[in-house]
Order: sequence, then C-alpha cells, then structure tokens
Amino acid sequence: MRFHFPIVIIDEDFRSENTSGSGIRELAAAMEAEGMSVIGYTSYGDLTSFAQQQSRAAGFILSIDDEEFQTEDSAQEALGNLYGFVAEIRRRNPDIPVYLYGETRTARHIPNDILRELHGFIHMHEDTPEFVARHIIREAKSYLDNLAPPFFRALVDYAYDGSYSWHCPGHSGGVAFLKSPVGQMFHQFFGENMLRADVCNAVDELGQLLDHTGPVAASERNAARIFNADHLFFVTNGTSTSNKIVWHSCVAAGDIVLVDRNCHKSNLHAIIMTGAIPVFLMPTRNHYGIIGPIPKSEFHPDTIKRKILANPFAREMLEKHHNRKPRILTLTQSTYDGILYNVEEIKGLLDGEVDTLHFDEAWLPHACFHDFYRDFHAIGEGRPRCEDSLVFSTQSTHKLLAGISQASQILVQDPQNRQLDTAWFNEAYLMHTSTSPQYSIIASCDVAAAMMEQPGGQSLVEESLVEAMEFRRAMRKVDEEYGRDWWFSVWGPDDLSDDGICDQTDWTLRPDERWHGFAGIEDGFNMLDPIKATVLTPGLDVDGSFEEMGIPAAIVTKYLTEHGVVVEKTGLYSFFIMFTIGITKGRWNTLISLLQQFKDDFDKNQPMWRVMPEFVAKYPQYERVGLQDLCQRIHGLYTKHDVARLTTDIYLSDMEPAMRPADAFAKMAHREIERVPVEQLEGRVTAVLLTPYPPGIPLLIPGERFNKTIVDYLRFAQAFNRELPGFETDVHGLVAVEVQDRKVYCVDCVKQ
Repeated sequence: MRFHFPIVIIDEDFRSENTSGSGIRELAAAMEAEGMSVIGYTSYGDLTSFAQQQSRAAGFILSIDDEEFQTEDSAQEALGNLYGFVAEIRRRNPDIPVYLYGETRTARHIPNDILRELHGFIHMHEDTPEFVARHIIREAKSYLDNLAPPFFRALVDYAYDGSYSWHCPGHSGGVAFLKSPVGQMFHQFFGENMLRADVCNAVDELGQLLDHTGPVAASERNAARIFNADHLFFVTNGTSTSNKIVWHSCVAAGDIVLVDRNCHKSNLHAIIMTGAIPVFLMPTRNHYGIIGPIPKSEFHPDTIKRKILANPFAREMLEKHHNRKPRILTLTQSTYDGILYNVEEIKGLLDGEVDTLHFDEAWLPHACFHDFYRDFHAIGEGRPRCEDSLVFSTQSTHKLLAGISQASQILVQDPQNRQLDTAWFNEAYLMHTSTSPQYSIIASCDVAAAMMEQPGGQSLVEESLVEAMEFRRAMRKVDEEYGRDWWFSVWGPDDLSDDGICDQTDWTLRPDERWHGFAGIEDGFNMLDPIKATVLTPGLDVDGSFEEMGIPAAIVTKYLTEHGVVVEKTGLYSFFIMFTIGITKGRWNTLISLLQQFKDDFDKNQPMWRVMPEFVAKYPQYERVGLQDLCQRIHGLYTKHDVARLTTDIYLSDMEPAMRPADAFAKMAHREIERVPVEQLEGRVTAVLLTPYPPGIPLLIPGERFNKTIVDYLRFAQAFNRELPGFETDVHGLVAVEVQDRKVYCVDCVKQ
C-alpha cells in the first residue's frame, strides 16, 4: 500500500492470556500476514482524543466481551463508552469502517444508534481469522481508495507510475539533485515524492490548470460542490493573485469602483493595473490599533452616490456616462483582526446597485462549514442568490484551512438573471497565472477542500472554535488567580460562557458596549470571529489614554519568539494569534505559560542578556538593560508622542485624491518622480503605496496627497527608529537615505 493507515483494535483483552485475547491476536496476525498494519489498544482513554485517530486509521475493530455484560451497570458503562466513541468517530468521518467483535453477543444486545453506524459484526471462531481478515481488509482498501480527491489521486498515480521524464522542470523528478552534494541535501530534506510530483503542464493525464480540464477540472468541480459555489477556480500564487483575477475579469480603465479602505494591497494594485477610479468606504478603528468595520450607513446607495460626486475623477466619469453603476465593490471579510459583516444585509442594500460584489475572504474560508457563521460569509449552502449582482469570494486555503503556502481559490455565485461566462473569465485568469504552476499547490487546494467535506468540515471548524474559547477561558482563569498583578487579557466580549462554543449573538458587536471601542456600530451588522484572538498588553486603554506602567507588545513578542512561539501580528499594545484547524492545546497552553514566565522576568527586572540573548546578540546596546526598564522606556516614548491616537488619526484623516492611481504610478515608470524627505512631504503627491506594518494596510495610494497628520506620524517613526534600533516601525514605501551618517526617510513622490 502507498500510504500507512493501520487497522485499530480496541479490546481490553488484546494482551491477555485468555480465549478472547488469543482470538483477537490471531485476527491481527492474519491481517498483518495480508500486508495490513494493526495497532492494538486495551481501552478507549479519552474518547474525543482517541476518536481523532480516525484520520490515521483504515478502520476500527471494537470489542464487546461477555465480561462487560455480567452486570447491568457494567453493561451500561460498556455501551456508553462504545456509543460515545462511535459518535465521536462519525461526527468526523461517516465512511471509515467500524466493526464490533464479540464471543456470544449479537445485534440483539446493541442499540440501533450503534448498529446503524457499523460495517459489520464479527463473531469469534465462526470463520477462520484469515477469512475475516480478508473481509475487513477489502472494506478498508475500498475506504482508502475513495479518500483521495480527483487531482491528488491522479498526481499520486503519476508519481508512482515510474515514467521517465523528458519535460520540465529540469531536475527530472529529483534526479538532478542527486548529482551534487548540496543537491543531495535538498533531495533528502524534501523527499522523493515531492520531487517526483513536481511536473509541468505537459503531463496530459493530470489535466490543465490553465484551461481547467481533466483531473484539475474534476477537482475544481468537487471543491465547488463542497463549498456550495456555482464555480470554483484554484489559484497557485495566493489570494493576492485571486483578487487581481477577479478585478481584471470585470473592471476596465475609467470604471468607478467601491473599495474598502482597509483592503489588502493586492486590490490597490488591481486599481493601478486596471486604471480604475477608486471611491473608498471608510472603516472605523479603535485606539488599540484594531481595524473596525465600515459603518452600515456607508453601504447605502445614497451615501455611495454622494461619495462618488465628492471625488473629482469619479464625478467627471459619472458626468460623461450618466447613471453608470460602480463596477465592483471589494470588501474585506473578515478583517485581519476578525471583524465580520452581515453579508446578507450588504447584498440586500447593493444587489443591482453594483455590478459585482467581491468579498475578500482570505481569512474566512472556514465559515461556510459551521452554522456559527450564518449570514456572515458570502457563498455557501443556503446563501440567498442576488438577482442582478455577480458575487465573488476569494479565499486563502493556506491561511485557515490545510492548503500549503500560496494555495488560494476563487468562488463564484451567479445571480438569478445571468451566469458567469467562464470563457471570458478565464482570459483574466490567464493574465495572472503562471504557465508553470506548482502541482503540489494544486494538490493541496484539492485536498484542503476534500478535508472539509461534511461532516468533517463542521467538526474541524468546531474544534477550532472550542480551542479558541478554551484559550480565552484559561486566560480569564489566570487573571482571576493573579488579580491586580496580572496584565494580559484577550480582546473580546465581556461575557463568556463557562463551556461550549457560545452563540453567534454573544459575539455580535453592539453600539452600547465599550470593549470593542468602535464608533458607528449598528446592532447585528458585525461580529467578531472568536478564532481570531488579540492579546492585549498593559499600558493603553481602549479610549487611547496611556497608563503609568506599560508593556509594549513588541517586547513581549520578541520574548516569545526566543522561546519558540511566533505570533501572527504585533501592534503597539496587542498581538494577534489565530486558532486555525491546525492549532492544538499544547500550543496555546505553552503560550499562557510563557506569558507567566515573562511576568516573572519583568517583575524581577531581569537583564536583557539573560532573558533575550538572541536579541541582545544583534543589539548589544541593550545587554545590561533590565526588561522592565526597557519596557518603560518605550512606553514613555509612546506616551510622549500620544502614538495611539496618532496611529488612529492617520487612517481616519481626509485622503485627498490629486491624480488617478494609474497615472501617478506611471510617473514612476517614466522616472518623473523625486525622493522627498519626510519633513518636506506635506502637500506632495505620492507615486507609491505607503504601508505601515502593522497592520499592513496601505495608508496612502499613488495619486493621494500627504496631509499634516500623516507627516507627523512619519516624523515620529523616523525619530523612534533612530532612538530604538531593533524595535523599528516598519513602513513600506519609506526609503532610508544616508545623509551625513544619519538615516533620513524619504518617499518617492510625483515630480512637481
């Protein structure tokens, strides 16, 4: 067999020297003689943890022994364990073979709820062990043969076929690497299978990603069924590319487009590439630096019309082409920090008012598999269909599901009155897709979708929700025990139930609640996704006021990194982690332990050389500085510059469009730009994206004019970076220039 999936036997007599133990071991030996691996256990242990082994098994054999039915209590306990285990298995996997094995008991002794989940009932000594073994192996092989989705199955078959390769890539199935010592290292690290499966699009039996034929097309159709979409297209270079494909399929030069100001920069690149005229919908923010939702009022057609008329370039285009609709709305669903929109309300407001509704769900591919997210995702089972507007969802299967890096997909829901023309859509697809796609990424798109086949999808998402909730409860328990001496908390609703995954309404944002810190909230329009957890560090209140003592998050996350925990995003006084389907209890318990270790080192003001030696090796000026002292030094600078309000104001300040984005970017290609120091930026027009990290959301796009608020922030970033190397504020678009042995930050602006 190509893959290792053993038969798992659970029998308390598996190692016992009695008739029952001898019989089950004979069966195990017969299966092993047929080439099937067998693992034996004597008890279930924790039912939920044990049931998770269904992902590693080809089948289960569960014992029902006479001893377990000697008393009514023991019989009830045995049936309870059996039912609990089978229920946990079936909650994840409806197909894996499950057998009961006994001496004298029959179906008369087993409840129907268990019987209907079984593949068979084995009676000891009625048939030879060899016959029973062959029967079980036949069912196990049938199960395994049907596991692999279409493209992955074809790729495995090709890799095992043993055909000589005369096509690209040049390593020819890994052979080239074997001719060099460093190549040998590469081959040993990545392995034979990955390299044999690295093929080019000349392999006819694998189909074509570029024209969606063969096993690739079958896998895309399979994924469309699983995600309840009308069409689905795999993309092998990330959702950045998926977004550009969607835009190029429906946007042309001069089109008016509606764009979330919080959008990913790939959508802004699409604006530049298509020559569109953007009209931005503005989200709110809180003083933690967390990006909030766009108020519902921004989506009303009358508000959108006013915004279009307020933009000189959009107004000019509207006057030339009366009553032209905006071509597309691109909305970030969910935000980096987990804020979701009620999609059905947005569809109700904008169906027919905008040609295409594009939901950038890079961080939300899991939502359609669990009812917790009802109404808060774009496409899925039971999602109402628009009458006139085409709906796209772009998803990063590599972010929250099990795709490998750059695995992405485009989902489409046709409106009632028309269908997507896949031929012309594919013309846009070809503009952005390599003619040499990485087939391992295609396979991971295929497998990531197959993993979410129900009921497995719901089970995986529910496990993520449960782990996220348990982490939040554990953090609150630590807080309760420490009392005033503990600082760290998890951003979210004040009320949290003692168990379970809670209800959607518990995570809905309400205007009268202080915890979120967002203005303009309308009840029921937004929700926080619990699996996105923002951990708050002390020093800053949600209203933007600084406390006397503070611990900037940058120090905490550098400390965590040196102890083997790497977080997703770091803010001023917060850091962000995600509970994907790959997160385990061990990971989040380790994080909580490390936060307590940090507290102990902080309280003792341990020297930096002791607690963060790797950081000190790069920046020896901090060697003898105490951890507490360094925290207070950075906190003092943040307080002095009122940086929480400053970083909020820069995103909420008025952005003046002075040129069309495509025209401003063209100035760079024609070298009609000049590099302007920060102190001279006010009033200048940028030719590049200006993007502070965090949060990685562009602050200005080409063609917009610098205002005083933004220049003040860049002055702060320049001064802060000079004073505290190692804790630099990263702003993409700033160019460091050496002037008299000193770094001066500049931005490339349109030449005056």
